[in-house]
Amino acid sequence: MIHLAGPIVLAAALAGAGVYGVLARRNAVLVLVGAELLLNAAGLLAITANALPAGGLAGLSSGAGASAGDPLLPGQVLTIMLITIAAAEIGVALAVVLLVFRRRGTSDLSAVRELGEASPTYTDEVPDLGLPAGRPRA
Repeated sequence: MIHLAGPIVLAAALAGAGVYGVLARRNAVLVLVGAELLLNAAGLLAITANALPAGGLAGLSSGAGASAGDPLLPGQVLTIMLITIAAAEIGVALAVVLLVFRRRGTSDLSAVRELGEASPTYTDEVPDLGLPAGRPRA
């Protein structure tokens, strides 16, 4: 059986790299990579927690031996759900980054801070995106 310190240290390293990627990077794609590292660290911790015996950490020190555990494998199920949510999140986020890149010409987050109606450079003008004429846009 693998010692529990290994996966916990790996999850801490992944979480640290993810936090660094989210807070220190200016490229939107690298910020998304940092967010994915954070989600992977959470999944690794869920699987590690599922490997614990029924008594948790106290069950390890009692010397009672490994029990059968939960047959539903909640750590693995939670990790599969987390991966599914992360895939949907990265799809939507990459679509937004692509649209911002098309509009602004950069994926640098410091250049796109002024998005929204509260921005002093906001206008109600609809840009001509080269769409075919037809029904009016809302």
